[in-house]
Amino acid sequence: MGDLWVFGYGSLLWNPGFPVAETRVARLHDWHRSFCMSSIHHRGTPERPGLVLALDHAPGAVCHGLAFRVAARHAEDTLGYLRARELISSAYIETRQEVALVEGGLQGDVLTYVIDPDHAQYRTLGLEDQARIIAGATGGRGPNDEYLENTAAHLHALGLPDPDLDWLVTRVRQLKSG
Repeated sequence: MGDLWVFGYGSLLWNPGFPVAETRVARLHDWHRSFCMSSIHHRGTPERPGLVLALDHAPGAVCHGLAFRVAARHAEDTLGYLRARELISSAYIETRQEVALVEGGLQGDVLTYVIDPDHAQYRTLGLEDQARIIAGATGGRGPNDEYLENTAAHLHALGLPDPDLDWLVTRVRQLKSG
């Protein structure tokens, strides 16, 4: 196996968990970042599910994120790690996508996890409903709002703010403060 490229748009931005040889800002076309996956493991429980980000197919949309290059010597272990992390409930589908590197043209065959819209954990919710769920959920990896805040903060640090995430951060803070 040669080098492995991975597209990060949510928690991989701030917690990849694998050795990264190179990081590039990238765009994925025809997908958008959305809190469309119910989380019963990492950011919620079966009794009180949270929400996590997933890539939802949307022709014409663009999702900004990071493309991580993993050196060939770490590719197989990284693939195993990501499958254990991302495919815990089969709500994600493992795909290979072409991304546009902001500096460097196109990169094909990029490992990208997208939502299965036919899976029981797929949700289509308005921002207010998302905020209410995120404000009250906690799972094995911590509070749901921590996940939201970390992702939004890292997107800002990269110069890639996401208006929906920014709105959610503000609204969740309001809900949690009373």
